[in-house]
Amino acid sequence: MHAMRTTGTLFRFGARSATTVGAGRRARGFTLLEMLVVLVIAGLLVSLASLSLTRNPRTDLREEAQRLALLFESAGDEAQVRARPIAWQPTERGFRFDIGTVDGWRPLRDDLLRPRNWDGGVTGADIDYPGSDTRASRLVFGTESIDMPVRVTLHSAVGSATIVGTGNGRYEVQ
Repeated sequence: MHAMRTTGTLFRFGARSATTVGAGRRARGFTLLEMLVVLVIAGLLVSLASLSLTRNPRTDLREEAQRLALLFESAGDEAQVRARPIAWQPTERGFRFDIGTVDGWRPLRDDLLRPRNWDGGVTGADIDYPGSDTRASRLVFGTESIDMPVRVTLHSAVGSATIVGTGNGRYEVQ
């Protein structure tokens, strides 16, 4: 076998691998410390992912109130366009919109104002017309652009959210 010497390293031709002079060859792989660091980082990432998957129930309630406030604005606009009153009525498991006809109220079944189940943990709703002593069972959107002020309170196990309509066709969540 032939050997060649170059600046401190001895290479043997015909051998399987090169050997460094003065240093033994270490086994390749990860040390226990490196493996522990990787496991800790993986554990942190998994815990962060699971935290982001759990939602705050109060946030869900507020988002449901926001959706309902937007539906109220759409129902008010739709009542003006159709020149017929539209009413929102809470039900046991959700809510529905009705349209006023000569025979009374009929369920409205279009894509936007279709009957829906409660989301966000909502268990019920109360309708309150400020200044009125009677308890309302439905919220009526008239054919005029000005309506009566109203407060709709959504209830859930974590609290409540109130949707306030000032009578000008806009609704906000408080």
